[in-house]
Amino acid sequence: MAYLIDTDWAINAIAGRDPAANMLRRIVSQRPFVSLITVGELYEAAFDSPNPEAHLANSRQFLGSMRTLGLNDPIAERFAETRAFLRRRGRLIPDLDLLMAATALRYDLSLLTLNVRHFERVPDLRVFRPS
Repeated sequence: MAYLIDTDWAINAIAGRDPAANMLRRIVSQRPFVSLITVGELYEAAFDSPNPEAHLANSRQFLGSMRTLGLNDPIAERFAETRAFLRRRGRLIPDLDLLMAATALRYDLSLLTLNVRHFERVPDLRVFRPS
C-alpha cells in the first residue's frame, strides 16, 4: 500500500512522536508521498517558529526521504467535484485539506493523518487509522 502523508502526521513524525514516527520508520523504505501542500505547510511552520533555520533543516531532511506530488488538472477536477459534493451536504472541510484528499484519490494513496474524523467526510478516501 502506498501512502500520502498529511502535514499533521509529518510534524509528529519529525518530532519523533508516535504513532507517526513508528509508522514512518516502517514505511520510509517505500518512499511515501507528500503533497506540495504539505511542503508549504511545513515551511510555514518553520518560519513561524523561534528557530526557522533549524526547523527548515529538519523539514528538508524529512522531505528528502519522500516523493513530492504537485498539483495538476486531474487533482483540481477531483477537488472541485468533492468540494461541491461536501458543500451540498453542509460538510465542507478546508480547501488545502480537500486538495490533499484529491491528491490521495488521484494517485490511489492512503492518507496518513491524525485528523481522521475530518477526512472521513471525503467519499472513497482511504484514511489510515493507527491501531
